[in-house]
Amino acid sequence: MQLKHLAGLALIASLSACSSMDSGSSDTASAVASDRFKDKCNAEAVQDMLGQRVTPALSKQIKEKAGAKSVRVLGPADPMTMDYKSSRLNIDTDEAEVIDRITCG
Repeated sequence: MQLKHLAGLALIASLSACSSMDSGSSDTASAVASDRFKDKCNAEAVQDMLGQRVTPALSKQIKEKAGAKSVRVLGPADPMTMDYKSSRLNIDTDEAEVIDRITCG
């Protein structure tokens, strides 16, 4: 009989451990979401750079103007990873290293 009670108490204790408690986690989630958008680059702000020949100094200037954390310069035959990073600026160039597209990701 006592074993039945102990088994029942163990079940209740294990189920209560699975219950959720509101500890203000929505505030934390909001802060994380706003941080995620804070790091996003703005490719529209640098579209005026299209047609220019890319240099290290120009790519740094474009990165800063776009608010990006990093920049990736890609030629037409360059391999690239397919991972998406909202804080990264992509500068696509032609064979002559002239900028023909600027995007985030």
